[in-house]
Amino acid sequence: MFWAAAVSVCALAQAWAAPAAVRPELRVGPGGSEAMLSQTASADELALGQSIYRHGLGEGGKPITGLRFGGVQAQGASVACANCHRRSGLGAVEGTEQVSPVAGRFIFTDDPRAVVSMNFRTIKSFNQRHPALTDQEFVATVTKGLHQSGRELSPIMPRFELSAAETRALQAYLRTLSAGWSPGVDARRLRLATVITPDVSAERRATFLATIKAAVRQKNGNYTPGQRTMSSAAEMLFRSDRFWELDVWELSGPPAGWAAQLDERMRANPVFALVSGLGRGEWAPVHEFCERMQTPCWFPSVDSTPALAGKDFYSVYFSAGTMLEADVLVSHIRHQRPGGGRLVQLHRGDAAGRMAASRLEEQLSRNMPGLKSEIREVTAPDPARLSATLRGLGPSDTLVLWWPAEDMASLSAVPAHAGPTYLSARMAGQNVSALPQPWRARAEFVYPYQAPEQRHATLFYFESWLKTQKMELSDEVLQSEVFFAMSYLAETLTEMIDNLHRDYLIERAENMLSLREGQKAEDEARETIVARHHKGPGGTQGARERLAAQPEFARTPRPLPGVQAQVAIKREGTSVYPRMSLAQGQRFASKGAYLVKLQPDPARPVVATTPWIVP
Repeated sequence: MFWAAAVSVCALAQAWAAPAAVRPELRVGPGGSEAMLSQTASADELALGQSIYRHGLGEGGKPITGLRFGGVQAQGASVACANCHRRSGLGAVEGTEQVSPVAGRFIFTDDPRAVVSMNFRTIKSFNQRHPALTDQEFVATVTKGLHQSGRELSPIMPRFELSAAETRALQAYLRTLSAGWSPGVDARRLRLATVITPDVSAERRATFLATIKAAVRQKNGNYTPGQRTMSSAAEMLFRSDRFWELDVWELSGPPAGWAAQLDERMRANPVFALVSGLGRGEWAPVHEFCERMQTPCWFPSVDSTPALAGKDFYSVYFSAGTMLEADVLVSHIRHQRPGGGRLVQLHRGDAAGRMAASRLEEQLSRNMPGLKSEIREVTAPDPARLSATLRGLGPSDTLVLWWPAEDMASLSAVPAHAGPTYLSARMAGQNVSALPQPWRARAEFVYPYQAPEQRHATLFYFESWLKTQKMELSDEVLQSEVFFAMSYLAETLTEMIDNLHRDYLIERAENMLSLREGQKAEDEARETIVARHHKGPGGTQGARERLAAQPEFARTPRPLPGVQAQVAIKREGTSVYPRMSLAQGQRFASKGAYLVKLQPDPARPVVATTPWIVP
């Protein structure tokens, strides 16, 4: 690994003439992008340039026209620059095509630090450099598809029909795009924050804080100012690794007041992103804050997500939580329910249950309009209230319980429902097995996680990391979510090199996750097998030492003896969620769930009754 990194460093140094001993500073204005604003660009001109770039709309809001593949005409959003060059302007990889960066400092300057990693699977895959474009060359590139050398560009790139004013506006906007580091970043430090909502229990809060602080502590333990690391070739060259500072933003009071609290804290100490985070049901004010402030919200641990979360840009989630579970239930009931009876939902009035019940009701009315359904709120889980709420339900009726973990035991005080019964595994948390025995015969959980018997192999690194941190495994889902969020953030930032822009963080998350999960699962399994078959300094102990020496966050030492059975199971990823993936515009990494029943066998506490359901 080090040899390959060193070769790549040499290649980069020769290509861009930026010796490791020299660190030219990125030009950063007071708010980041102001540093490269055209002196003559007006607000209206920049707004027009942004409209062309992001939406394909020119003067007067009219769709612009572009010609592709030798004359195929397209208009408007279909030819918006951001589709391929992305919102950040830092490019992407589309199949075998590398879409070059078009942010101003990449095309209008000779900045030697204007370097992006175009494909994290290959060590030497960086953007091509060229001399700064003149105004005339820029016009020829945009309208005729000509490189400054005279060669023709890819036929995928549209040849735009733009007025002179539209061309000037686009050029002015590109000069501002990803021009300087985003707020919360300087040459040596990266400031982050994590949010905890007030409806979280004291126990989960303590577990969350211990885990995320340990993750930051380990990351910073690998940071040495001014020295090279082995994280990546480009990071070695540019010395772009930074010390993480983590603020804990604990909210108070009702959700209506959270936005003001978040705004105040951002003003006092601007952060690059909100990382991980812990909420129970209500998360919309945090999500809306991130969209409004254009600040990433990075894989928070929440039971439910806002209704429009999948359509916004700056927040990425493990899954849609109880909203996903509601959709999975509708999909399952549509294909399995023989008909007759009604569907009754119970919730405790909390945000996660209330939102899930509304979502299920909405989906039922759309997909099963003939099914009678109703929602009942249980204001207190005492036997009398529960019995009254359940009265009148027969064996042909379907019962859905959006039941929180702390109330699971309360079901023992009332007779179990005789018909089909469904519960939320997300809301039950660690208390899935606490469902009273009489309810188990009919009850199934919507289960968005990997089966427990497979999970131990998948989470082997995570469990080993806990041991190295001398931490107890008290909440597997929560702790593994935090571990994944922080390790994936560290890896993504490494691949971003010195392009610390908020938009780009989200774009890299989309590009990297699927490949990262598959490759990392293979690497971990291979390292485990190799270590098992070798003893002595070059084997098991040597593997521990090699893993411990690698500064990547997730490459931590793990106990190696006795792992044969663990690696025999095919691994689908590195988190508690199987098959995590993202693509452009997707915001939920896990998109399905099983239906499971509880079992008396502690080695196999749940068994799937359905295939993986993706609604």
